[in-house]
Formats: sequence, structure tokens, C-alpha cells
Amino acid sequence: AGAETVKRAVQLDMACRFQESLVCYQEGIDLLLQVVKATTDEAKKHRYRQKISEYMTRAEDIKKHIEKEKQDGKYHKQIRIEENATGFGYEKLFREYLTEMVSEVWVEDPYIRQVHQASRSLLYNFLRFCEMLVKGPCKVKTIHLLTSYDKGSGRSQQMTALEEIKQSLSNYGVTLNIDFSSSIHDREIRFNNGWMIKIGRGLDYFKKPQGHFSIGYCDFDLRPCHETTVDVFHTKHTKKM
Repeated sequence: AGAETVKRAVQLDMACRFQESLVCYQEGIDLLLQVVKATTDEAKKHRYRQKISEYMTRAEDIKKHIEKEKQDGKYHKQIRIEENATGFGYEKLFREYLTEMVSEVWVEDPYIRQVHQASRSLLYNFLRFCEMLVKGPCKVKTIHLLTSYDKGSGRSQQMTALEEIKQSLSNYGVTLNIDFSSSIHDREIRFNNGWMIKIGRGLDYFKKPQGHFSIGYCDFDLRPCHETTVDVFHTKHTKKM
């Protein structure tokens, strides 16, 4: 298993997929270290240790490369979420980037609304995202939401729900600024520490739960996902709306 993992790491390394490669190197090194402990043949141990040393050196080089990309504002990580995959709750995607420096967040998503039953989950998804910010290690003070108006009678429901979220956030010392645009199409989330996350489906990449009392209804980590791609960038200066 260790050999297969480092083989995959090398392939990803050659394809310049450095973030994924680093993870595979780290996992492969851990597996090979377990093999060394279980091996009694000294010659084999020596060969394993040599290889582990080579992989550790390469992993450190990749770490330095990634850090330099971050500093230069050229960092790009891509996560592919497969159809029906689980384990991709908001904490899984965002917690890594929510450092204590984060005090301001921008959310652009055209479908934060709830007129139709099928769209009802989108406002709850936004609420869940806000909950993550409130309980995270960051000290978020302001959230900017740019979305589109719902159509027809659904607009009043949308406004009522957003105002309720706004009031609830204020109880935690967080200000929610809400703006509307009829031409918004892009979906992205930005933090004022320079991180930008673009999700193909926006915050709505979870499948509808089978029932109100089914596993995954409350815990998004356990809920199956739609297939989508997440792109993470780092820029020196996060643009503002």
C-alpha cells in the first residue's frame, strides 16, 4: 500500500498537481515507516530508509514551493467532489482557510433564496455556512452576501428568512450586509486573509436528504454530494464588492 501511494505521489508530482502529491507523499511515507518497523531484514530496512529519505526531501521541497506560491499570490488547489461522495461538509472545505485573521467574508451566489420546495435548502445552506463562521477560530465581524431576488411571491419569503439570519448573526456581533443583482452568475466565497474559493454549484452541492430523520439531515459530513469542482486560490489582495 505504501509503495502504491508513493507511486501515485510521483505521478501527481510529475503532473504538477503538487497539493495532491504532497498528501500522497505524506501518507506513503507513514505507510513505509510502518513497514520498516515490521521488517527484520536489515538490507531491506536500509533500502526502505533510503527511499523514505528521498520522499521526505521531495515532500519538503513541495511544501516550500506551495508556500512560495501562496506568498506570490499564485496558489491554486482543486478538489473534485465525486457524485454521492460524503465527508465534504463546510468545515472540511473551509476550515483550513479560516485563520484567526479572518474578520470579513464575501459570498456571491445567485440562488440564496427559498420560494420553491426544491430551492428551500439554499437558505438553510447559507445559514449553516454562517454557523460555521460563528463557531470557527476566526473572528468574523462582517459577512457580505450578493445574491439575486426570488421571483414572484417568493421574494417576501426570501427577505423574511434573510432578515432573520441577519438578526440572529447580530446577536453574535456579526453584521450581515445583503445586496441583490439581477445579472450575477458567478459563485465564489472570499476571505479578507486572501483566500478565494469557487465551487461549481455554490453552497448547494449537497443532495436532498431522504427524510427529516435520515442520517445526513443534520450533519453535512454524512450527506451525499452532487458532483462538483472546488477551486481554491490565494491572492495578496482580496477584491471587494
